[in-house]
Amino acid sequence: MAEESPHVPGGLRTRGRRLWEAVTTVYVLTPAELSVLTECCRTSDELNRLQLAVRRLPELMVAGSTGQPKAHPLLEEVRRHRVLLERLCAGLNLPDETSEIGLRGSSRHAQKAASARWGRRDAKGAAHGDVEAAAGV
Repeated sequence: MAEESPHVPGGLRTRGRRLWEAVTTVYVLTPAELSVLTECCRTSDELNRLQLAVRRLPELMVAGSTGQPKAHPLLEEVRRHRVLLERLCAGLNLPDETSEIGLRGSSRHAQKAASARWGRRDAKGAAHGDVEAAAGV
């Protein structure tokens, strides 16, 4: 019997629903991973709304407290949401389909650990290879 996809969380908009479907139709996630995915989807929806609001701004610069020009505060929120979304998605640790060894491009910690592990020299001084070579990069 085929496993059923988890139900889409309530309140998601188009972009969040698309992300949910794209992940849950391919991967079977644990309850903890589903919670992270839910936050990814909500953050994606929020990011989309912020980007739409930025597009409607008449100017990207506003006057600061002393009258100096400064970037509109929505620009900083867009940046923060992008960083948050990237971190949440990296937290899912889904395999990267373009890599033979399954390391995500944004998982610097995993790449460093693998490089340290595979880059060690054995007793004869021969290198065991590095992650980029194993991945074909």
